[in-house]
Amino acid sequence: MSHYKPYPAYKDSGVEWLGRVPEHWDILPLKSVVTFRSGGTPSKDNLDFWDGDIPWASAKDLKKEQLEDTQDHLTELAVTSGAASLVAAGSVLVVVRGMILARTFPVVEAMVPMAINQDLKALQALQALDEKFLAYLLRGLANESLRRLEEAGHGTKALRMELWTSMQLTIPPKEEQQSISTYLARETARIDALVAKKTRFIELLREKRQALITHAVTKGLDPNVKMKDSGVEWLGEVPEHWGISPLKYLVRFRSGGTPSKDNLEFWDGDIPWASAKDLKQEMLADTIDHLTGTAIESGAASLVPPGSILVVVRGMILARLFPVVETLVPMAINQDLKALVPSESLNSRYLAHLLRGSSAESLSRLEEAGHGTKALRMENWVSIELPAPPLHEQLAIIAMLDIQTARIDSLSEKTERSIDLLKERRSALITAAVTGQIDLREAV
Repeated sequence: MSHYKPYPAYKDSGVEWLGRVPEHWDILPLKSVVTFRSGGTPSKDNLDFWDGDIPWASAKDLKKEQLEDTQDHLTELAVTSGAASLVAAGSVLVVVRGMILARTFPVVEAMVPMAINQDLKALQALQALDEKFLAYLLRGLANESLRRLEEAGHGTKALRMELWTSMQLTIPPKEEQQSISTYLARETARIDALVAKKTRFIELLREKRQALITHAVTKGLDPNVKMKDSGVEWLGEVPEHWGISPLKYLVRFRSGGTPSKDNLEFWDGDIPWASAKDLKQEMLADTIDHLTGTAIESGAASLVPPGSILVVVRGMILARLFPVVETLVPMAINQDLKALVPSESLNSRYLAHLLRGSSAESLSRLEEAGHGTKALRMENWVSIELPAPPLHEQLAIIAMLDIQTARIDSLSEKTERSIDLLKERRSALITAAVTGQIDLREAV
């Protein structure tokens, strides 16, 4: 922000967290400059209310700053019957209750008339406030809003409404509000375009990484090696001297479970207990949850050895990913995972790469397991035909992949850090602009 100028004169806002503000700006509580509209959910039992043309917003829709459409829709009857009501285009939508408030405070402009559910509020600017500026103001004060949360049961967060609606806001003259909004729209669009470009670059790196692994574990490293038809459609040709074997003949499978949560002697010990939420890195030495030795000794859980390969066999994550993780220490696993212990003919690191390289084939063998959850059709999945090169070639492939994937991962990490910095800069720019730390009148 060093190249931006401050305002020529400031005054004490009288609000500790705001500090000094431009001398000619007003300080007013949120409830004095907006009207609030609540929402609700029409009866799901009345099918005449649903699947129409009217957008109906809930927290899951608030993933972008301007909302033209939603996942769910109501019919005209839902509105005319009074089961739902519309908020006007230009309204600013915020979440007032939900798990999302534990992480972020989305602020979204409704670009068309729409209905909202009971976890949202629609704010409509009164005379003194420009609608666009209201949206930027709430984004710039997101952290201050999140300080006004309370627990609403089962880990859900909710805004303490009286405290939140009394939050003091910086209100410049309306013409200045519009100038600030115009400048922020232009600058945030530039940052967003750069973030989008970098995000696409990361996606391309991931595709390159996946293609590298798949080619190495199915074709080997020697471009001149004699090939043969594997007889497996997804594999195509493989080196002539490689074996082809169903997965179930290459590994032993170990299942897991969840010891009774009611028995406190089983929990909060030193033994890692893995579930899907732990499979965010390719090598696992520790987990979020832990068991005690008592849980193992009693038979409530059992350990899988280090070098086991963990995969998810049931869970929502399978709709998007097929994580493959190598254990570095003995650990227990829950019922949604399988541990694969490789045979003597298979190196465990190679097995991990082999499963990553065939992840698309694994994901083609999913079935619905209720409530949108996916599960591997186990008999189908364990019969996947996989290539098995000699051990010395497995080690050579591992060595090559270690070097090449590390280079790709390093580039991905640098790009992700640059995206984080851009997002921080975007947020800081909005906050500085709407609280008067910088003077943008000449910039516009």
